[in-house]
Amino acid sequence: MNNTGTEKTLSARPEGEPDGRGPERGRKPDWLKIHLPSTSAFCGVAETLERKGLRTICRSARCPNRSECWSEKTAAFLILGDRCTRSCAFCAVAKGRPEPPAADEPARVAEAAAALGLAYAVVTSVTRDDLADGGAAHFAATIRELRRLRPGIRVEALIPDFGGNTDALNAVLDARPDVLNHNLEVPETIYPRLNRPPANYRRSLRVLERAARAGFETKSGLIIGLGETEEDILRTLQDLRGVSCALLTIGQYLQPGRSQAEVVRYYRPEEFGLWKARALALGFQAVEAGPLVRSSYHARQMSPGPESAQGLAPCAT
Repeated sequence: MNNTGTEKTLSARPEGEPDGRGPERGRKPDWLKIHLPSTSAFCGVAETLERKGLRTICRSARCPNRSECWSEKTAAFLILGDRCTRSCAFCAVAKGRPEPPAADEPARVAEAAAALGLAYAVVTSVTRDDLADGGAAHFAATIRELRRLRPGIRVEALIPDFGGNTDALNAVLDARPDVLNHNLEVPETIYPRLNRPPANYRRSLRVLERAARAGFETKSGLIIGLGETEEDILRTLQDLRGVSCALLTIGQYLQPGRSQAEVVRYYRPEEFGLWKARALALGFQAVEAGPLVRSSYHARQMSPGPESAQGLAPCAT
């Protein structure tokens, strides 16, 4: 397909099968409709987060899976404030000058995880280019507090690139997250359209490569529908496997507001299935791909650990 998504889709499609070509700009297709539940588990997560004064990327980035994940009493904790120092054109997170990091935030995150009885926690942040270490020490403190208050918990650190600061990356790795996640977000060719310097793509690959070489299970995520070609997606998957990335998520880009980049193309669910098969054939250990998939979707299932977090104490509430 070309940049407008009007030609063929995946060459991996067996001959004779429908091409699954999705609609382009315009009304959102039916398969993207979601319903927010009012289950006790969903409300319980929201209440606990509010009581602890915590944020989640689920809410800040308007994640479409918030209903499913919160109903399962899981959440991706957003640390280091809710304002990002970068201005990527696809992102809904607020931009501007952030507040100083809250010293007690690592403890509050850990207390919430313990109260919710989490077996798996994702910790992520806005990008903090205003901090010398990009917030790495805060990540490390949060991971250690989670382990202190919730022994046996598995922790996924979804980190920014820390401006390429190797010492900052090492500070996070020294805290021993079970999964080191860093999203490429989009293919390299799309970076300039989204206010992202093209050099940042290679920087992000180096982050994943260093973590993998240090023995960590690494993960990355892509969103598609911004004008990328089939070749762009395939090249991105090959680049990730070239740095030994093990886990992958692929989801549909959804325009969060009028000020963000428009959707160029909506991919059909079956097309995501084809990309999942292609990625697994390239050697990824686990892949989640679908219109509503985001980087923390089914995170625990993708990396269950050797004992699947068995033996944890029950929920404290």
